Amino acid sequence: MYDVSLLQTEFDLTQAFDSPLTGRVFFEQVLVLQICLNGHEWIARKLDNHGIANDKSDNAFLWIDDVAPAQQSAHRFVDKNWPRILSALAGRVNPLLKDLLSGMDYYWVVDQAEFATDVMFTSHHALKVLYENLLRHTVLCFSPQDILTFLGRKLHGNFQGEVLTDFKNKRQPGARVNHRMCENWIKMYEKQGCVLRVETVISHPRQFEVRRKGIRKGQRVMGWYPVARGVANLYRYREIWLTANQHYLQALAAAPSTAKSRHSLTALSRPRSHKGRTYRGFNPADVNDLALFAAVLTGEHALMGFRNHDIREHLHPSTNTDNKPTPSAVFLSTYTSACLQQAGGLIAKISRSRRWRVTHSGHVLATS
Repeated sequence: MYDVSLLQTEFDLTQAFDSPLTGRVFFEQVLVLQICLNGHEWIARKLDNHGIANDKSDNAFLWIDDVAPAQQSAHRFVDKNWPRILSALAGRVNPLLKDLLSGMDYYWVVDQAEFATDVMFTSHHALKVLYENLLRHTVLCFSPQDILTFLGRKLHGNFQGEVLTDFKNKRQPGARVNHRMCENWIKMYEKQGCVLRVETVISHPRQFEVRRKGIRKGQRVMGWYPVARGVANLYRYREIWLTANQHYLQALAAAPSTAKSRHSLTALSRPRSHKGRTYRGFNPADVNDLALFAAVLTGEHALMGFRNHDIREHLHPSTNTDNKPTPSAVFLSTYTSACLQQAGGLIAKISRSRRWRVTHSGHVLATS
């Protein structure tokens, strides 16, 4: 019999593996191993091996001479054969695998994954001037629909969960904002005074879906199923992270100076012509124009854009269950089309489709 319930081992994975891994291994029970990996340390080892100069402080890069190889290493991190690597590591720390548990192996899962996108600034002052405005923008402008959109979800009647924004201003070393959806979240904070970090944390992957083969009605078919915790799904974690961080940064880009917002709003207020017809400008004091403005900029349209029907349902919710077109529906469709043409600088048509998308100027106007 082996009494290993209190055994705890800590060592440098680089010495054990001759690889750029660092972390800690805690062996608490016979069949439980917890391994923590630091991706920034992984990249730092890769850069040092290739002779690329960099300035790393704590858990952030303040400067990298050539960013492209660092980005390539970051993307390749999840492509490693982690079951083989982790099983080899388990054989070094669990003596039972050589006798009592011979022939058995671990099923490796991801307990929590953190994926960060860092924007490096040239100085502390350059980030400080912008950071306060970004914090204010996220707290005041990001709705629950926006947060769900960042994470690739859509608000609907069957959604059961909590979506909230947590802002802490009196935090050391600095203020941060945290958007939480159930047990997953996106947060923004600054590192070392000159790095803006947007980080997606996935603790409950079953909130997302992955396309794979599964069993439905007794048959094995290809479809979308909840993401399991197995390390084999790390590639899907990466897809979720890239989408979430990119959407978040794009939304942050719509927090410019008030002068630029005022200039864009003035341009949108002027009359415009399209295909021989003249449309009046946007009137920020008109209730109907404001309703159109809010309907176009709602977060649920960020992923796929919107159609005439989507905006019509926002402005004039239909209570008629009959799918046949009625004169009033045709009139509303024509009226909505005219309204969309009116918001020329706010939206743009998606080529070869009936959908529209919000332009960069439209996101800028959302903050004004």
